[in-house]
Amino acid sequence: MTEIAVPDLALVALVGVSGSGKSTFARTHFRPTQVLSSDAFRAMVADDENDQSASAAAFDALHHVAGLRLRAGRLTVVDATNTQRYARAELVRVAREHDVLPVAIVLDLPEQVCAERTEARSDRHVSRRVLRRQRDELRRGLRGLRREGFRKVYVLSTPEEVDAAVVTYEKQYNDRRELTGPFDIVGDVHGCRAELESLLTGLGWRIDRDADGAAVGASHPAGRTAVFVGDLVDRGPDTPGVLRLVMGMVAAGTALSVCGNHEQKLARKLAGRDVTVRHGLETTLAQFEKLDPVAVQGFHEFCDGLVSHYVLDGGRLVVAHAGLKEEYQGRSSARVRSFCLYGETTGETDEYGLPVRYPWAADYRGDATVVYGHTPVPEPEWLNDTLCVDTGCVFGGSLTALRYPEREIVSVPAERVWYEPVRPLAPPPREDDLLDVADVTGRRRIDTGYGAVTVGAEESAAALEVLSRFAVDPRLLPWLPPTMAPCSTSTVDGYLEYPTEAFEDYRKAGVTRVVCEEKHMGSRAVVLVGRDDDAFPVPGPGALYTRTGRSFFTDGTGEALLRRVRAAAAGLFEELSTRWLLLDAELLPWSAKAGQLIRDEYAPVAAAAGAALPAALSTVDAAVARGLDLGALRDRLAARAASAAAYAEVYQRYSWPTDGLTGLRLAPFAVLASEGASHAGRDHGWQLDRADRLAAADPELIASTRRIVVDTTDPDSVRAGTDWWLALTAAGGEGMVVKPYHGLSTPDGGRQGQPGIKCRGREYLRIIYGPDYTEPATLARLRDRKLGRKRSLAWREHVLGLAALDRLAAGAPLYRVHEVVAAILACESEPVDPRL
Repeated sequence: MTEIAVPDLALVALVGVSGSGKSTFARTHFRPTQVLSSDAFRAMVADDENDQSASAAAFDALHHVAGLRLRAGRLTVVDATNTQRYARAELVRVAREHDVLPVAIVLDLPEQVCAERTEARSDRHVSRRVLRRQRDELRRGLRGLRREGFRKVYVLSTPEEVDAAVVTYEKQYNDRRELTGPFDIVGDVHGCRAELESLLTGLGWRIDRDADGAAVGASHPAGRTAVFVGDLVDRGPDTPGVLRLVMGMVAAGTALSVCGNHEQKLARKLAGRDVTVRHGLETTLAQFEKLDPVAVQGFHEFCDGLVSHYVLDGGRLVVAHAGLKEEYQGRSSARVRSFCLYGETTGETDEYGLPVRYPWAADYRGDATVVYGHTPVPEPEWLNDTLCVDTGCVFGGSLTALRYPEREIVSVPAERVWYEPVRPLAPPPREDDLLDVADVTGRRRIDTGYGAVTVGAEESAAALEVLSRFAVDPRLLPWLPPTMAPCSTSTVDGYLEYPTEAFEDYRKAGVTRVVCEEKHMGSRAVVLVGRDDDAFPVPGPGALYTRTGRSFFTDGTGEALLRRVRAAAAGLFEELSTRWLLLDAELLPWSAKAGQLIRDEYAPVAAAAGAALPAALSTVDAAVARGLDLGALRDRLAARAASAAAYAEVYQRYSWPTDGLTGLRLAPFAVLASEGASHAGRDHGWQLDRADRLAAADPELIASTRRIVVDTTDPDSVRAGTDWWLALTAAGGEGMVVKPYHGLSTPDGGRQGQPGIKCRGREYLRIIYGPDYTEPATLARLRDRKLGRKRSLAWREHVLGLAALDRLAAGAPLYRVHEVVAAILACESEPVDPRL
């Protein structure tokens, strides 16, 4: 029996002359979906599997499909003669392109056997001359298959060997998905044995020592496994001691280690290869000179046998020395190994003469957590679910481990600087108020603390355009309000939105207590107001800006309004011990900001309808008076005229003249933050009570917000909330916003429904969907609206806003706050139905 061990992810090339039994072998040992037959592809492109003139197109298609399968991580078998070297070269190319191992299974049967088999076939005739040529080609290339790039080669020379062959599958060396941890993942040790022992002891490991007291292994009472990210050797004071300890742990099954670039170079040097002795290798070689050659040989074998990376915990964790992109995880090739050892460089060098590393982690979007080292950092910091645990112990920093799955970071300080770094371990300090375009451009994945949000490059560019050209001074722009999603579409006759759907949305999400707040028909306004004119880096009372960060007024109106708010907020400044307040509010009337929009978009519609429809109705009435049967047309025109009149009445209701502060109204509904504090966790009872106090202090300018609290599980309470909304909208109100009573942040930080759901009145929706939207046919069509994207957008903008408030409260540098503020604005560029 011949055992043919095939990697579970590989490209298998069957090689043999016509009649050698390749197709039969493929059917016997592989699933039909795994086998790509050149005959089948000829049939696909030419309707005839024997049409040799179609071979070029057939193999183009075959190679393309093979690539698709390999990219998806599927074993692929190519059933073709593959006797010519150029044909095999294409297969090796495809395998390398997708970072999998190419395997050759050669059926080198006698020519006579192959000839008899082909002669017995009725569907195809292959001449002896062709068979002889194929066999000559096969024999010439047989010895060089490994040099061509095939990692494994199996040759079966007789029918009996073919019949007795058994195909088995072997896992990749890097595939340890069955190991689920828990793990302690240790950063670059670089010969710092004392610090390694201290770190392991702090993590609860028990060090095993030999008779001389040297550490030769370790175990953890809780059964944890240590994983070393490589670079165990060089630079530090005791590389042999580190290797003995780690090798003992690996041999005992309590640890794993991947290869670092320093182990790679050390193994090459010990193998007699010509390498440049620098970057700490000289330190290791000097330490090895004092050792028994047998021990050094053991170190060589250990370093030479380390794999490039490990895939662990069912594919949820990847450990590699320099990190690993998603498409390389679990793959095997020289390219993958090189990335694991060195990462990617831009081709440039920095001011210290070191290569500039390409920031692969900034682009990472994989599902697996990637833990790595290689490039020392002052402190570990998560980026797109990747973490660098090399904190420069040998350079005087610390030795760091990540406890997984707990995601707890544990470090011990270095005893001293063991090796002077070429580049300082910590980068030069960045000015807190210095903004960098790189912070807000390109595709970014932002960890908000409430979930990760991905922002596209195009959307980031649109946000930068607005921020740079139209927004207020960045130092006065700490937050932007998120959009709100509408409630689920109503089935109540004549209504597109209705309160019961909003209450049911929250009940299904597990939110039992909500507050319904009157929705003021104005413009969303953010108020940043200081206790005095020196509260901000920019002298003045603060800023009053829109949802997109633009100043509301270009004259002195905004400053005057802020000074009135400052006076009204005197008690709040005192209560919260703060020099400034950040308020979420609505500025009324709508026409104060949207006057041009009303004149250009809404008024012309009403004017045209007001001129055309009554004239048309008068003409139809005259025709009806003469006896024409136009009753249906008249009813339709009358209904449209009534709808147009209602439409004009709606937008006019939210428009009135203003002069400076005269006529303006500000309706605050949340105190978002104050100096050193985010108030997102305060419940809406606290928030609205503070808003009421502001209104009481200046009732001429500041308006209160009417509200009612509803229990979503109590039918009577739901009915009371619905009646309240009906009365509010019947009196001309826009509608209401329903919010979880407990506050802006969910109690557990998770996604517990929407942060706010708007439920707009029947008449108000005329200015959104058009005067005639209540017509039964139109309403039926509008009910098929898609809310998923809008709801996703609302949630993402909300958690980004929470992150901005958290960073602001923590005193984070301005560029850290602006990273999420720009992301909120970028989300607004996504294509979403603006009517929702």
